[in-house]
Amino acid sequence: MKFPCRLDKFISHLAELPRSKARAAIKSQAASVNGEVITAFDFQVTQQDDVLFYDEPLVFLGKRYFMLNKPVGYVCANSDELHKTVFDLLDEPNMADFHIAGRLDIDTTGLVLITNDGDWSHKITSPKKNKFKTYLVETQEPITDDALQQLRDGVQLHNEKDLTRPAIAERLGNYGLRLSISEGKYHQVKRMLAAVDNKVVELHREQIAGIKLGEDLAAGEYRPLTAAEIKL
Repeated sequence: MKFPCRLDKFISHLAELPRSKARAAIKSQAASVNGEVITAFDFQVTQQDDVLFYDEPLVFLGKRYFMLNKPVGYVCANSDELHKTVFDLLDEPNMADFHIAGRLDIDTTGLVLITNDGDWSHKITSPKKNKFKTYLVETQEPITDDALQQLRDGVQLHNEKDLTRPAIAERLGNYGLRLSISEGKYHQVKRMLAAVDNKVVELHREQIAGIKLGEDLAAGEYRPLTAAEIKL
């Protein structure tokens, strides 16, 4: 939300009301700014103003950043008619402007970043920023030395013109792999393993850039990012 901001937009956003209902409430003298009742929809509100709505304060909380440990069965979307979404796991006010910085498939678990800061999420998700995302992969077939080297060098994905960027690949036992990639192509990790004649059985994201999923964060839990994590 940018300031100064129209009063009807401010109330609609923070009270999570349709703009029409916010205007009806303003017209009925339900809103005051700095102690003065305001009935003009286009009254300009600043971040320093004290706004009351039905005698309750409305406070814009600014830019916020969260990490979530996504469980299986939740989709990375603001809403979905068929499935539960990661936003169903958050108990926070004023989530209408929030979005996911780096989505995961419904059957993939692990680190999801949620914010209302578009510039920050662009730094996280844009391939041009070269931010690595790290996954723990369990495969159907043993991981061969040749497959490991192909992943490190770059592989040819189906229906893609260019090879993937070189990845950081570390074998963890015969069927385990820690894989770090700096791109975000559709189903990329699954397609990379398919390109080396293997299949992903389980997939878990443990890190994005310098932000690592905390070991104390159980599946379905979330917490705000620290100042150091936000700085990347």
